Amino acid sequence: MSHWRLLLTRPAEECAALTATLAERGIFSSSLPLLAIEALAETPEQRATILALERYCAVIAVSKPAARLGLQLLDRYRPQPLAEPPWFSVGAATAEILEHYGLTVFYPEQGDDSEALLALPQLQQVLAAAFTPRVLILRGEGGRELLAERLRGQGVQVDYLSLYRRLLPSYPPAALAERVQAERLNGLVVSSGQGFSHLLELAGAHWPALARLPLFVPSPRVAEQARAAGADVIVDCRGASAAALLAALQAQPAPDL
Repeated sequence: MSHWRLLLTRPAEECAALTATLAERGIFSSSLPLLAIEALAETPEQRATILALERYCAVIAVSKPAARLGLQLLDRYRPQPLAEPPWFSVGAATAEILEHYGLTVFYPEQGDDSEALLALPQLQQVLAAAFTPRVLILRGEGGRELLAERLRGQGVQVDYLSLYRRLLPSYPPAALAERVQAERLNGLVVSSGQGFSHLLELAGAHWPALARLPLFVPSPRVAEQARAAGADVIVDCRGASAAALLAALQAQPAPDL
């Protein structure tokens, strides 16, 4: 039985799956979803982009909602799986959604973040082979600028297809602090930079006390964001998957309750 007692903050469906995985390992967790996914209204620009996928040498889905909503557009306007262009994802869970649809997908097996994807040999080969490389990124509003910045730095033209927005669900002001205290939680888990921003927002005046708890983050970028906000103990899981979190928990001793 693990001594970790974790607060999970992913969208509700993902929290439920992660809770079950952790419970199998004897790890207690409590879910307080800090990200709600709201699909954007379909636009003529979205339709035109999907109908012109051949202009891109690669399509990148940066999250599971981006993959699911992108596939819904494909179903409406291009129902047959495409042989080209090749698809890429930031992590294995997103890749699984795309592969189930019948797409060929490449993703980094070590690290679920932009840096790992950018280093992927298959992506670099595709970019090098294109005369004028152009990449489409499926994402939420305001997501993952680092990926596009690095690609543009390599001379790649990058287009976005924004498919959803992430909202902070409505909670009473002290809900986060009260949950941590009532259930004697000794670790916080966030899966994205926006998830951490929502954690900080909901914590409010209680953040100095909550900042002393170990904080598990998915990437160096989010770790730096947390460090700048004053978090004391930051554990970079180098990925947002359950496997990445479990590995980090095994390596990090649980604090005394």
